[in-house]
Amino acid sequence: MPELIEELLTGAQVEDDVFALRPDYRAMLLAVDGIVPGPSDEASDVLLQTAEAAAAELLRDRAVEELPHIAAWREAYRAFGAKPQRTRNSLEALLRRAASGLPRVNRLTDVYNAVSVLHQVPLGGEDLTRYAGPARLVRASGTEPFDTVAEGTSVVEHPDPGEVVWCDDTGVTCRRWNWRQARRTQLTDGTTTALFILDALEPMTDEALQAAADDLATHLTRLGPDVRTARRLIAADDEGLSGGP
Repeated sequence: MPELIEELLTGAQVEDDVFALRPDYRAMLLAVDGIVPGPSDEASDVLLQTAEAAAAELLRDRAVEELPHIAAWREAYRAFGAKPQRTRNSLEALLRRAASGLPRVNRLTDVYNAVSVLHQVPLGGEDLTRYAGPARLVRASGTEPFDTVAEGTSVVEHPDPGEVVWCDDTGVTCRRWNWRQARRTQLTDGTTTALFILDALEPMTDEALQAAADDLATHLTRLGPDVRTARRLIAADDEGLSGGP
């Protein structure tokens, strides 16, 4: 599995058309192996409670859309034709749920949702074993398949032409940059190898992005005695791979 992780991280790419849209964009990819699956537990609940409290403080005197990181992502969505008030990025969706309680799914999902809120960064998690080739962020042609659920039924949809999507060799893995993930690669209660994508736009700094990845890696290493992580930052100047226990 370490060889597969390195291969998939090395092959991941963000196309020039995306950087042309937002030159300030950076993607931090964090791959993790050796996870011991488990339900939500006391540790993940405490982490989510901390995230809920942080969200309440952030929103004490302003609306969600006025937060700097949310405003930046709303602007990015408009740039490729999406309507952010209808299709909210994953961070905004979590912040809007925080007051009534963030979802408790399983301890893996709980961790990355909490880190997303605490560090104010859209963060997606997917089962790396379900990938077909490396992850790529592209402007869609409009023909790529995206498997999802509509009104309780499994369906295949297609992105809008020009939409920013994550994909692999089979199809779209996440639509509208960080809006909705495909069913095919979604995390499950049995996931042991995962890929996390942290999406950054200004005003998030490289240092803040690294801190978010560090925090996520720290919590993930507590999910098993043999957890290993590797990461890659993709920006206009690719900085390569780094790993850890």
